[in-house]
Amino acid sequence: MRRFLGEGNTDVSTVPTDAAAGAAAAVNLAPRVQAPHLPRQLSDAEFVMLRGAGPARRCAAGEVLFRKGEIGHNMFVIESGHVRLDFGDGLPSKILGPREYFGELALFIGNHARVAGAVAHSAASLRVVDYPAYDHLLENEPALLAQFMRRSFAYLVASEQQLIASLKRRNEDLLVTLDSLRQTQSQLSTANRLVRTDELTGLVNRRGLYEHLEHLAQFRVAGTHLALLLIDLDHFKAINDEFGHLGGDQVLCAVAAEVNRAAAPCDLPCRLGGDEFALLAQLGDAAELEALAARIVSGIRALHFAEPLENLSASVSIGAGPCADNADWSVWYSQADRALYQAKGQGGNRWSVAVAE
Repeated sequence: MRRFLGEGNTDVSTVPTDAAAGAAAAVNLAPRVQAPHLPRQLSDAEFVMLRGAGPARRCAAGEVLFRKGEIGHNMFVIESGHVRLDFGDGLPSKILGPREYFGELALFIGNHARVAGAVAHSAASLRVVDYPAYDHLLENEPALLAQFMRRSFAYLVASEQQLIASLKRRNEDLLVTLDSLRQTQSQLSTANRLVRTDELTGLVNRRGLYEHLEHLAQFRVAGTHLALLLIDLDHFKAINDEFGHLGGDQVLCAVAAEVNRAAAPCDLPCRLGGDEFALLAQLGDAAELEALAARIVSGIRALHFAEPLENLSASVSIGAGPCADNADWSVWYSQADRALYQAKGQGGNRWSVAVAE
């Protein structure tokens, strides 16, 4: 005969020392299970041993037994009802039922942080096994406890391997998702750039100009003055009539390239539509504005085209004006447009600079 901790208290009871007698006693305590059907389901002998090692605890549905991260000091055996283990981090919960156990690492390792939270999924009756009871079992039931521990560790290793495989799959899924997000971001950036860019010339279009104006303060260079140049191709309708739209497009692209070459890195060349271009420039002083306009007119006048445009002499008219800080785009545009009208009225192929208002 051997003595060990009694059910629900620290009184000592007597039981047969032989394993067959212990298994027979289990018949009166719970339905007999010939072999464990679940990874955490106890054998008859294990259930008798652990059930008799700790006091009973009854839990109402929803009662928290412990939280993830808490330092554990005991393990639990379920007599009736169900307990839910919540692992967090997107991992699925587990529901344990009668004759199953949880929290064993607190006894095997000592001062072990709980890897999951435990909540009574339904009203449940548990047995609580603490350190003193565990030490007592080591002394009095070493063979059976070793069997239980060996199976528990095998289950824990299998669980860790499953978790590693799951995390690997999640990592692969995250990499695929990240790659998809990068592609989507790239596509959005490309779409955004296309929306703001003139398809024919590659310059910023009117939409891009307005977006630039909304954030103009971010692009300003200290010590410079803002100026606007409106650039209009002379006799563009005649070019289209004589050489067709493909010839007209070729001339527009050449003019755009010349305007772009004349622009500084801090300037914004754009195509407003049709044969009208604009250059929002940041200049050191007012004299630079006229020099910039003259450079563009001269550069376009010097353009040479391949057949069938080899005899074409392209020219532009430019209206320019300083941009007052206390005014907006409509004022700047109106001022430069009046100057452009004046240059056109004088026969084109020239520039006119408006006086600051």
